[in-house]
Amino acid sequence: MTAKYIIGIDLGTTNSVLAYTPVQAESNAGSSEAAEIQLLPIPQLVAAGTVEERDSLPSFVYLANAAERTAGGLDAPWGKDQSYAVGQFARDRGGEAPDRTVGAAKSWLCHTGVDRRQPILPWQAPNDVEKISPVTASQRYLQHLVQAWQQRFPDAPIEQQQVVLTVPASFDPVARELTREAAIAAGLPANFVLLEEPQAAFYAWLSAVGDQWRKMLSVGQRVLVCDVGGGTTDLTLITVDEDGGDLTLRREAVGDHLLVGGDNMDLTMAHVVAGEFAKKKTKLNPWQSVSLWHSCRAAKESLLAPEGSEKQTISVLGRGSKLIGGTVSVEVDRESISQLLVDGFLPKCGLDAVPQRQAASGFQEIGLPFESDPGITRHLASFVSNHCTASESDSVSLPDFVLFNGGVFKADGFRNRMLEIVNSWSADAGDSKVQPLQGVHDLDHAVARGACYYGLNKQRGGLRIRGGTARSYYVGIETAGLAIPGAPRPLKALCVVPFGMEEGTETDVPSGEIGLVVGKPARFRFFSSNVRTDDKPGEQLDWWDDTELTETDPMEATLTLADGATESHVPVKFHANITELGVLELWCVAVHGDGRWKLEFNVRDEPQE
Repeated sequence: MTAKYIIGIDLGTTNSVLAYTPVQAESNAGSSEAAEIQLLPIPQLVAAGTVEERDSLPSFVYLANAAERTAGGLDAPWGKDQSYAVGQFARDRGGEAPDRTVGAAKSWLCHTGVDRRQPILPWQAPNDVEKISPVTASQRYLQHLVQAWQQRFPDAPIEQQQVVLTVPASFDPVARELTREAAIAAGLPANFVLLEEPQAAFYAWLSAVGDQWRKMLSVGQRVLVCDVGGGTTDLTLITVDEDGGDLTLRREAVGDHLLVGGDNMDLTMAHVVAGEFAKKKTKLNPWQSVSLWHSCRAAKESLLAPEGSEKQTISVLGRGSKLIGGTVSVEVDRESISQLLVDGFLPKCGLDAVPQRQAASGFQEIGLPFESDPGITRHLASFVSNHCTASESDSVSLPDFVLFNGGVFKADGFRNRMLEIVNSWSADAGDSKVQPLQGVHDLDHAVARGACYYGLNKQRGGLRIRGGTARSYYVGIETAGLAIPGAPRPLKALCVVPFGMEEGTETDVPSGEIGLVVGKPARFRFFSSNVRTDDKPGEQLDWWDDTELTETDPMEATLTLADGATESHVPVKFHANITELGVLELWCVAVHGDGRWKLEFNVRDEPQE
């Protein structure tokens, strides 16, 4: 069956959104007319037994206790009995029952320190809570969106539509693959497309301004997309190029995966509010502290909204017979909270600032690897210094424009402070002022709308942001030499895919002969870099630091012996191929004979159909 709709899904850390538009008729293909992109109203529990529609689905799962399962108040909007709730009710229950509420699943998907397929959430919940994995939590959010779609469009099954799902630009190949796994299990079509969130935000801007963008931007100019959401900060640099007299767009760089965003701000508020409780001689226990974190999230959004309230009461349910009325409360005001968060997360700094790294404790609690430095502006300064060099020198050339995205930037104070700091850098460098790109007013839904517009552009052959792979990729080669008790052999890194290698291309990797372990279990190690953009295939690194290369999850495999072969080490050379679907096929080609072995993992930044 031919697709009737193009669907864009923003699987957000704190909220998920689905946008859609009809597939264009052939006669309209190539049209530059603005698309009519709509949001899907999402039915969800807002209280036990009460269902209402919302434009977004809070990305939270509440796991029911035994009494709630018996009462049956968590029935899904489509009448299906279930032992959990997704959406607004789940989010609200986080303030009352944090040990049964799963949040930030998307951040856990990229946490290499845990097994993301294992039931570990809610993190550190009591043993009587039946936990779920980050992959399962993501699957449940997407299943809810799929069922909401099916309820509204029963004659257009989602598995037959063109679907674009967004992920952070900084997601590594494993996190992307886990997202794909959750999406397929939730019912999305096997050929759905992944798109970087900052690119989706830029497509939303293109959709809003139409063909006027060609008058607003010119060749050589660069746009910084600054996306600060609930759980992450994503930085992307897009450059305006020219091809045959036509303006084109190229994604030039992406930043590291930064676990700092709205969640950190909620926790900061909770820390300050806990101090206010202490002044009232009320010491919060660990359960109440987590509950307070959830309560501060709602208070922050109310206070910092464009027309938000001037004051907000924050209450925490009490525990124990000594608490009168069962709750404790304090009041916070808009001005002090805004100042606290703006100064704390967008501190004034120079372009030479670097993120402050705290000395690591010998013992650390396992949990989400939040950034030790919450100063987003210092992370931005590092990104700009690394990626915004002038074309003919090593000096830094500031971007010409900034596009804000993410719920944090709905507040004027955050946008104004960011512009103030970036323009102070611009003045120091002698550049013109950095201008904000105007046109997108609905930051809550921009990513989903942009994903939908991207899908529409693919269908009608419209403008696409190019860029190839966002990182260089390397394989770890163990060096030969004398063994030392208790010490691993030194490792070298061989570049097999250069930064920006386009889909549908392949290359031989120049190197000496490499010994490939076959016929027995082996561990293959892979690395990537978003700062070593000049490395070529075959370039070998004998040493690097953690700021240059990041190790991805290793691959455990047993490669088969060729017929009649007895040697466990086969001399090979590498041949790299980026398929049209964005999969890196790393072929190990025998130097002697016709043996070939393939290692692959997904590196695409926006896989196509």
